[in-house]
Amino acid sequence: MENYRKCCSSDMYGRRLNQILEQKEYKTIGKIGEGTFSDVLKVQSLNNGRCYACKQMKQHFESIDHVNNLREIQALRRLNPHPNILTLHEVIFDKKAGAVALICELMDMNIYELIKGRKKPLPEKKITNYMYQLCKSLDHIHRNGIFHRDVKPENILIKQDLLKLGDFGSCRSIHSKQPYTEYISTRWYRAPECLLTDGYYSYKMDIWSAGCVFYEIASFHPLFPGSNELDQISKIHDIIGTPPKKILHKFKQSRVMSFDFPIRKGKGISPFIPNLSNKSLTLMYAMIQYDPDERICAHEALQHPYFRELRLAEKQALTIHRKMRLVENPLERDSLGLRRVSKEDQRQNFFRQAQENPLGHHGLPNAVELPKLTVPAVTNLTSYPNPSFQSVFTLPASNRQVQILQPITYFGTHRKSEKQKEFKSPMKQYHLPALERRGGRF
Repeated sequence: MENYRKCCSSDMYGRRLNQILEQKEYKTIGKIGEGTFSDVLKVQSLNNGRCYACKQMKQHFESIDHVNNLREIQALRRLNPHPNILTLHEVIFDKKAGAVALICELMDMNIYELIKGRKKPLPEKKITNYMYQLCKSLDHIHRNGIFHRDVKPENILIKQDLLKLGDFGSCRSIHSKQPYTEYISTRWYRAPECLLTDGYYSYKMDIWSAGCVFYEIASFHPLFPGSNELDQISKIHDIIGTPPKKILHKFKQSRVMSFDFPIRKGKGISPFIPNLSNKSLTLMYAMIQYDPDERICAHEALQHPYFRELRLAEKQALTIHRKMRLVENPLERDSLGLRRVSKEDQRQNFFRQAQENPLGHHGLPNAVELPKLTVPAVTNLTSYPNPSFQSVFTLPASNRQVQILQPITYFGTHRKSEKQKEFKSPMKQYHLPALERRGGRF
């Protein structure tokens, strides 16, 4: 009886949501997928004719504040727009029914649907392209203070060659306080620190999950398909071996129960995917390092030699895009050209001056001859005697020696030294009388 009531309530909720979608001018086409906390529908906008993915939340919401506090909505608003993050177009909330729907970008399929039942392996270039975009999405969310906590093939969406990370319902802030929820990510993609600690893990768990996805895209099989937590740890040890005691001791410090594992060497990944290159294997091993402190981060993964060709192609595409922008915008092109010419002229002038003046003496740039001054006729001052000056030095023609002035040392004080006090200038001072101006003449 209770299950019957729940089904009736769910059907009424769904019908009410369909009515809301019709009011918002969306037509429901069909169901794409179903999860624990939401259903995903394919809807079409009656305004522009485009199709979208409608994520119908099963949770009941009391108010608009309750909706805005939803982690997935906060995360998508912070992370959008980004080419490798699912785009959120609209949030629909009906207060009467407490229903919420997220209108998102519609993709073709997820990674699980891509590889399910496939026998022929994907080309390594396609695998490299997908993993490069996945690492870019993780780098973007980690830089923005968010980690996903549920990276798996079902939550990685593709549309032709474009990959986008979706379903941020389990995401958490990197700066939030530990411990976190223990059983958060899907078991097969759960990192060792999530299995062996009481919720003490970090954003590095996303890298471990991405490494597991990497293997699954290449082999079409899960890397660590454990049936329970203990079996999950056992399968991890079968592949990469038992970690050193110092790493296990690090996990034991944040675990109430103690654990010990038999020592295993590990089979490695190579026997299961022999077609992959050595570069891909080194990146995969770096992503599934047992110790999260030794595990590669998303930014470092993007600089790995495995992605070298994609980085060069991306750089060339950016250069071409800039050139096209210059062609489309003549003002920007001309200003850039002027800046380049001016810098080149400055460089040439610097070398020219260095050759002409190697000692570094900087004189006037151009010698300019001053014009001769024409002195007008001025009345001689015959009524005033010309002052006579007595020279400090003797004439060279005389036999007397030239009097040499003694140097005066300055010690940084305003007081005069004894020699300054004794020194008296032989030069007499004369004061000319004031001139009277008469009718413009002297």
